[in-house]
Amino acid sequence: MKKSELIFSALLVPVDFLMFLVAGIAAYFIRISPLIAQWRPVLFALNLPFQRYFILLIVVAVFGVLVFAVSGLYNITTRKKLFKEFFQIVIAVSATILAIILYVFLTSTAFESRFIILVAWVLAVVFISLGRFVINRLQKFLVKKYHFGIHRLLVIGKDGISKKIIEQVKRQPSLGYQLVTHLSEPNIEKIKVKITNPGIDEIMLADPNWSRKKVTELVRFCEDNHLVFKFVPNLFQILTRNSQAETLGTIPLIEIKRTVLDGWGKIIKRIFDIIFALAFIIIFSPLYFLIAILIKLDSPGSVIYKDHRYGYKKKKFKFCKFRSMRAELCDGDFGTKKGNIMLKRLEKDQKRNIRKGSPLHKIKNDPRITKIGRFIRKYSLDELPQFFNVLKGDMSLVGYRPHMSHEVEKYSYEQQKMFCSKPGITGLAQISGRSDLDFDEEVKLDLFYIENWSFKLDLIILLKTPFIVLFSKFK
Repeated sequence: MKKSELIFSALLVPVDFLMFLVAGIAAYFIRISPLIAQWRPVLFALNLPFQRYFILLIVVAVFGVLVFAVSGLYNITTRKKLFKEFFQIVIAVSATILAIILYVFLTSTAFESRFIILVAWVLAVVFISLGRFVINRLQKFLVKKYHFGIHRLLVIGKDGISKKIIEQVKRQPSLGYQLVTHLSEPNIEKIKVKITNPGIDEIMLADPNWSRKKVTELVRFCEDNHLVFKFVPNLFQILTRNSQAETLGTIPLIEIKRTVLDGWGKIIKRIFDIIFALAFIIIFSPLYFLIAILIKLDSPGSVIYKDHRYGYKKKKFKFCKFRSMRAELCDGDFGTKKGNIMLKRLEKDQKRNIRKGSPLHKIKNDPRITKIGRFIRKYSLDELPQFFNVLKGDMSLVGYRPHMSHEVEKYSYEQQKMFCSKPGITGLAQISGRSDLDFDEEVKLDLFYIENWSFKLDLIILLKTPFIVLFSKFK
């Protein structure tokens, strides 16, 4: 644990407390302001003058900080994920406000302003999030500029994983790591020399294939020298992440589950998919008609492009998009012979195929795309008809990207594991770099999502997607 991490985590307590007070005070004065009072007369001022209200507010703020502590919002770390923290804040503030409402109800306390409670709820989320954002930025600035609380890192490994870790550390100094040295294997004698000068306080084993004996020896060495030890899990550890213990008679068994998207998880996800997709289609129906008209004016042919894609349990389904290519050059099962021949020729063109060496293809400056097609592809508007695929049940809002039949034929055994869930309109890979990722990285992100699914993760991905599409900020 770094002293700086302790300082900044401790600093969050008074900041959160202050933001609770500011939110409560602001809500009170908004309520008694002439503009609001004219619309709804103030009835509670005599029963609850500001002095008494402020004392109650201090009690609420203290209680709120305690709720935050129980929610894990004061965990000590440099690398806080702001989106994840925001959802924790919303839940913790909501729990605090709901506890107040319950107290007022059970004790018959004379407090008649629901307006104050509602406004304080919203303002507390906003002010606390802003306060924590400022603290987070300050911490990252000090780490990057002055190495305040930097983690001096030794990376061990000789494969691509160690190289990616090193590249990530060098590319993002705000993560709080400084690479001191790199070893190809966990040699204790070499590490003893390295930890003395210039000093190492964290060891990261990036190669998951070392023997248990070597890893155990390394862990003990780190414990003896008070070093933080982290490691990349091996394949078996990944496979057993989602497991369930059971018995067959008296025989103990462990079932390895590919995904937590089972049982209630699948039901919750499906209900959310239907509600959100239906709402989106209704609200943005004028946009559907506008894009359809523009496509018709731009080039002759059908407005919708259809193709067969693989989905859940590797079953084919009819996939829909707005047509972005010239109709006579569309490829796929419902495309033209000329279009499929041209696709094969473009795939073989090494200068044009951006994703060469993977089962997927992406053609640079694709000559088949129309003018309006280039625009709707740029902002992913061509994918809007996929909300109908979601309603039908072939796709989900969040998941892996549905790939073409001839692409899936080239998948390895590991890559085909994604078919234990439905494909999605957006996903973890899409918000982490979209088509800039190589195929292996995309699959790893998709498999991580499948193995670690949660409703909160879906919400984070959905909230991030429009910003990624509009501003192309890939982190």
